[in-house]
Amino acid sequence: MLKKTFLLIIAALITQFIYSDSDDPDNNYFDETNPDPVLNIHEDGFFDINVLPDCICLSDHAHDECDLDNTDTNETDIETAELDDTDLKITDQVTTEQKRNDEVFITNIRNPDMLWRQFLFTSNAEKMAEIAITLGTAGKGNQQIIDNLNNHLKGMNLLFRSGSSVSYTVVSAIITAIMELGDSSSYPALFSVLYAGYPEVIASEAHGALEVIPGNLNQFLLNVIDNNPPDEKFAAFRVGINSERLTISERGQLAERALEQALSAASDNINLSAMRYAAISSLTSLRWTRANTLAIRHYYRVQADFHSNNVPKIRFIEAIACLGAVGNADAALVLGLQLGLINARTESTGSYDPEITIAIVQALGHIGFNAVFDQLLDVRNLPYSEEIQNAAMEAVDRLKW
Repeated sequence: MLKKTFLLIIAALITQFIYSDSDDPDNNYFDETNPDPVLNIHEDGFFDINVLPDCICLSDHAHDECDLDNTDTNETDIETAELDDTDLKITDQVTTEQKRNDEVFITNIRNPDMLWRQFLFTSNAEKMAEIAITLGTAGKGNQQIIDNLNNHLKGMNLLFRSGSSVSYTVVSAIITAIMELGDSSSYPALFSVLYAGYPEVIASEAHGALEVIPGNLNQFLLNVIDNNPPDEKFAAFRVGINSERLTISERGQLAERALEQALSAASDNINLSAMRYAAISSLTSLRWTRANTLAIRHYYRVQADFHSNNVPKIRFIEAIACLGAVGNADAALVLGLQLGLINARTESTGSYDPEITIAIVQALGHIGFNAVFDQLLDVRNLPYSEEIQNAAMEAVDRLKW
């Protein structure tokens, strides 16, 4: 009760003091720039704020001067309430923004061009992936959207090849969208994924998309083998030769073209060499006889490389086997001449390479050209192994007369 009475007395004194002197221009303590009379009194030293009870709340500036326990508590309560209110406002803003974005996304599904713009201005990988997949459905028949996705994928592939990091999630989503759109203009973009160096799972997705998108995939791959750099030539060959979509005839044509390009190159490199040997293996299994002339050229090159110790023996044996699988009379004469030289050396020195000798004998039997009858017959009269002797007899039995 005493405290309340004291409060009322202090408040009355302040009010009277202010208004009684406000008419005196020389003694006017009311500052129009700060219309808080209590604060003005305090600032001019006419009243000590510390004598006021803790229940008197001055202006914001005067409040800073208070050093009372209750004041600190009140400040904490007020600040906590303000923070809670701010958090609620921020949460509401985020929720509202998310709802707005979802509404824009749903609206843009009906407008692929606007959806594409949203894709470009979105930095969140998961949202970009969602939009890309949606474009796979919403963009059907829209060549501009197809071109945009193709170009964006090509750009990401270039970045990745240059050493920059890209979002595998977005790359995968674009491949899925392109596959859904099903336009053959996407072949180059999908193909560029295969030699960019992505993890196998990404490359498999691109290969799968190439397999299902309608169009002349074989011609596209042939064009790459004819015109693109060596690493891309080899990649195109691998895509085609392992494709379940291409026919045996198309794969044979592809392997033939790959061998031709590798043999015709001004200089050899690791990709061209690998493609050449892989093409020989494919032509052998396919028995693609149209590649006979190329197979002979390859045989002579590998023979020279083998004698110079530049390639292992297995490469020479593979070249011999290819002549046996795809060769005609010309190939038989080449191998028959080689067998005659081996026979002569064996007769004079008793030394021969059993692996190469039996490979030539078996290849001649596969070709079946009777002009090599004498060379095969001579094998029986020389000190060859029983295995080679038996192979020569089988080859003679297979000759065509």
